[in-house]
Amino acid sequence: MATHSWTRTIGRVSFLNCDPLFHGLDDTWKILPAPPSWLTGHLLRRDCVLAPIPAADYAKHADELVLIPDIGICSKGEVGSVLLFSKKKIEDMKSIALPSDSATSVSLLKHLLKIKGLSPTFTLMGPDFELMLESCDGALLIGDRALDSAKKNPSMVQLDLGQAWLEKSGKPMVFGVFAARKDTAHEMIVAAHNALEAKLTLFENSDVQRNAVINWSISRSDLSYERLDKYFGEVFNRLDDDHLTGLNQFLIEACNLPNGAQFCW
Repeated sequence: MATHSWTRTIGRVSFLNCDPLFHGLDDTWKILPAPPSWLTGHLLRRDCVLAPIPAADYAKHADELVLIPDIGICSKGEVGSVLLFSKKKIEDMKSIALPSDSATSVSLLKHLLKIKGLSPTFTLMGPDFELMLESCDGALLIGDRALDSAKKNPSMVQLDLGQAWLEKSGKPMVFGVFAARKDTAHEMIVAAHNALEAKLTLFENSDVQRNAVINWSISRSDLSYERLDKYFGEVFNRLDDDHLTGLNQFLIEACNLPNGAQFCW
């Protein structure tokens, strides 16, 4: 039994990648928007019932957190929004600036470079494309900033981490997982899960809802309808069996979590 008086609050990443889950959500739920890594702190402080957090953050706090089934932030190859930029080839990068707003992309990039036998120096920085590349040979960006930077600098995209993981592992990549504290009231977790999963099902099965989500995303970005329509075929919020296999492989190999993912049900 939970010892905390939970409010009907769900964390949401301040990027577009969860829009299919949150557009038109019942207004009885309060939404707490924040960058992925910030949501981990909010979740641990009991500011929300559940939230999408970096998969690598779940690995760090697996003793306190449990995962929610069915939903996440994942790819089946190119993800389009987790990108390494540079004017140099990967093998020639001596230094890479890492974003301060996502643990999973950082862990994944380090893991992929280690497999290649590469060991550049890393610098943690605010996610600013120009400042990062003024200081380092390469810059890792995620989310809307990656999409926008790729639009403006397509020739500088050196690596899509979703595609790189697929080529390395043969499995899809799960960048974000929906998690809750283990002491959260189970009925609250179920209610929040059901609300989000219902929106995802509607998005998957209704052209009207899909168009509404894309137009909502357009209003909050500089991206075109065509790019966002493609993006929502690169980023998936539905966790299937292949995604779960890929998630466990990432957690075990890159995050040193030997037991992999543990779900509420």
